[in-house]
This record gives sequence, structure tokens and C-alpha cells, in this order.
Amino acid sequence: MLALTDVLAAQEVIKGVADGTPLVPSYLSQKLGGDLWLKLEICQPMGAFKLRGAVNAMAHVPDGARGVTCCSTGNHGRAVAYAAAQKGLRAVICMSDLVPQAKIDGIRALGAEVHIHGRSQDEAQTHATQLARDDGLIDIPPFDDPHVIAGQGTIALEMLRARPDLDTLMIPLSGGGLAAGMAVAARAIKPDIRLIGVSMDRGAAMAASITAGRPVEVEEVASLADSLGGGIGLSNRFSFPLCRTLLDEVVLITEDEIYTAMQALYYEDRLVAEGACVVGIAALLAGKIAPSRQMGTVITGRNVDMAQFTRVVTGQDVRLGDVIVKGTPYDD
Repeated sequence: MLALTDVLAAQEVIKGVADGTPLVPSYLSQKLGGDLWLKLEICQPMGAFKLRGAVNAMAHVPDGARGVTCCSTGNHGRAVAYAAAQKGLRAVICMSDLVPQAKIDGIRALGAEVHIHGRSQDEAQTHATQLARDDGLIDIPPFDDPHVIAGQGTIALEMLRARPDLDTLMIPLSGGGLAAGMAVAARAIKPDIRLIGVSMDRGAAMAASITAGRPVEVEEVASLADSLGGGIGLSNRFSFPLCRTLLDEVVLITEDEIYTAMQALYYEDRLVAEGACVVGIAALLAGKIAPSRQMGTVITGRNVDMAQFTRVVTGQDVRLGDVIVKGTPYDD
């Protein structure tokens, strides 16, 4: 299993390319009863934290490789496309048709090929696995990979270096690469820190798997936190056992709560960010996480569908598949 030494090694690999994002105080602190610190991974060159893991994994792609592939709900594909372009490698990104068009367009703009395959991340992964076998490409998994996990863990190193007094980390939880990496680093540096994974309450694969005690499949559905969609893989080797062992708890939130938190982050902190970024904030505002003195969360990415984002912050209804999130003006 991974250790702090793996995260420290990744820190050296990504130095000057995917590190050093700001950690800033949130204006929401005065509402929450404790200080909230925001790690702004929206400042990454391609707009999301996934660049850390992609750069670290790309450094381990063997010389002479014909190219790379991966499956993605958006930001991992964008990160792999960016990192591959820096190395002059072909990149083929496999995605399901649930992925927003804005994220597909962003990946193509980086010079990568996009293959749309199936209605779930698991089906997209099957296609990526086939490409790796048939075309000789190197598959870079979005979360269940030690180099990817170690790269994401560097976020916790930076947060605790800047604010060693942080006592709670609220981590957006999907396939678990971010949560696993941050948990490995944070638990080693500060064993008593509270680590909370947060996800939406529909299609939360890691949460369902932790409850079941083994990786399970879930139905993927449209969500304001679309970056948190997808399964964890039934043969998950790394992110599932790490999340199950190191997280103190997992909290699930509703689409209405995500909607409100997106508005709050925009109006209070003036940040444009994806729904996946605000799940920790949503849990605090909804009273599902008790505030502590020094809390931190990761604003994971800014590659949001701006038309949908505009509807949220202006209080309009948002349709998510067969579900409509009723619009409400922000109440500050």
C-alpha cells in the first residue's frame, strides 16, 4: 500500500508543473462557526487537481510508448491530455455520454482524441482497456493507480505545510484517488486529523462500496457534481482499501444542497467552480458535518458547464436527467 514516502516522491516529480496552488480563507467562515480554508485547485493550468496525478503517472510512462489512454468523467481526461501534450504523446480519452459537452470540448482543445462509449464510466474503462490492448497504449487510470493517488496526495502536504493547525479535511469523494492520497499524507503527518469524504447521495460508488465492505456497482445518474460520478471498479486494488481504512466517515448530500453551496461559494467567495468542489461546503451548510476550529476543503476544478452554472447562481431550475432541481435565489 502507499505511504507518505510515495507522496513525497510525487511532490518532487510535479514540482513547478502542478503544485503550489493557493490556500485562502473563505468568507463563509463567519457563517459556519469555524475557520474554513479553500485549496484552490481551480488555479491549475488545466483547471483541476487531476493534473497532479496525471503528471506523476506520466513520468512513469516508459520511453518509446505509442501513447496513452484513460477513462474519465472529465477532469482526469483533461489532465492526461495536458500532460501527454507536454511529452508529445498521443492521448485517447474514453468517456461515457453522461459527460458534459464542455468537458469534451476542453479535452479536444488540448489535442487529444475523445471516444464516447457507453452510459457509465465502467463502460468507458472497458473501451480504454481494449485500446491499451489493441493499440499498444498505456492506460492511466483516473483513481485506482498508485502514481495517480500519490500525486493527488501532494494537496494535503501543501495544505498542512501552510496551515499545520488544520483539524478537519473535507474531501470530495468519487473513485477515491483524491481522498486516498490526501488521507495517506494527512494521517501520516497529523494522525488525529479528522478526514471526511463527501459525495452526492445518488450514484455514490465509493460510499456504497465502503458500506458493503467491497467494491460494488451503482447506477450512474446526472448530477450537479458530475465529476464525482462513475464506479470505482470491481477489482479496485488501491483507492478503495485506503479510503475504507483511513477516512473517519463519509457524508452524502442532496442535489438541492449542492445547488445552494454552489451559490454560496460564488456569492460569498466570488469563485466559479464545479458542483463537485462544493460538497464539503454543502455538508457544513446543511448541518451534516459539525464545524471545527480549522477546516479545509479542496476547490477541485473550474471546468464547469457555464450555461448550467449561470442557471444555478441566478436561481433558475436545473434539469438533471429525469430530476429537476428547483431554483431558488441565494439567501445571504
